[in-house]
Amino acid sequence: MTEAVGVPLRAGYDVLLLDLDGTVYQGPEVIPGARDALDAGDERQLYVTNNASRSPAEVAAHLRDLGFHAADSDVVTSSQSAARLLSERLAPGAAVLIVGTDALAAEVENVGLRAVRRFQDEPVAVVQGHSPATDWVILAEATLAIRAGALWIAANVDTTLPTERGLVLGNGSMVAAVRTATGREPIVAGKPASPLMEDALNRAGTGRPLVVGDRLDTDIAGANAVGAESLLVLTGVSTTADLLRADETHRPTYVAESLDALNRPASASAVGTRPGWRVEFVGGDLVIHAAPGVPDGTRTGAFLSVLAAAWRHPEFVRVRAGDDTARAAVSYLLGEM
Repeated sequence: MTEAVGVPLRAGYDVLLLDLDGTVYQGPEVIPGARDALDAGDERQLYVTNNASRSPAEVAAHLRDLGFHAADSDVVTSSQSAARLLSERLAPGAAVLIVGTDALAAEVENVGLRAVRRFQDEPVAVVQGHSPATDWVILAEATLAIRAGALWIAANVDTTLPTERGLVLGNGSMVAAVRTATGREPIVAGKPASPLMEDALNRAGTGRPLVVGDRLDTDIAGANAVGAESLLVLTGVSTTADLLRADETHRPTYVAESLDALNRPASASAVGTRPGWRVEFVGGDLVIHAAPGVPDGTRTGAFLSVLAAAWRHPEFVRVRAGDDTARAAVSYLLGEM
């Protein structure tokens, strides 16, 4: 972890591995401040996404339309990782049944395999990625193939997908239907499984990556799976309540309200007791105390202090204030729960 006082968090890393949905944009809208925050540094930035519905070129074009700097080669998708896993296990020209978009099919064909959509084409593998057009018909074809012994690879198992209207069902929810129908478990390409993160690290060619995302169960768990440090931003799916109850595999190195944390000292976002705050574990509760004169607007510091205590005492029942000054900070924490 970067500890130098006054040095921006990002200075300790030579590449940022950035999630998309909930981190830099939400549907068609840029998350406020995201562009300016990323533009303030000169390290390499790769966009690493579990969403297999669009090609890397389409994702990069969308990012450029939103004002981000992104070449096609800066985008690493779970569809690419899924195709790699298939190519390592199948003979050239083998038939693969596609549950997903044409972009996913194109990645499969790019590695020398044959994309099909019907069980009668005798697929030896099934690859499943998100598509809003997925219906019973294609899930039935996949079920038949998998029950007949086909290899099954899922681009990701995200149960939900963030949109501008809120969370909707993701690829993992469709995978769950096929799992129920077949009694089989897929090989997973995307976060939190390691293949996608490994492909991103290979693309970057770096020894000092920082993974940045909004989901504990994918972005942060994926970072931990490959031994990378991570920043969770509270602009997407995971909340303060999720963080307080996170198990060890889901715990980030840093936590912040926005991507602007990249341009502030690392100590401002590192999980640990912050100056001006003290947290006790009393009778099953985490009791937070504010030092006299602690300034207003330090709720993030209060939360990072409570979070460190919560991870030391995962059996805690509730968070409560030990004094009037701490009451506003606790209200913030409880308001996110």
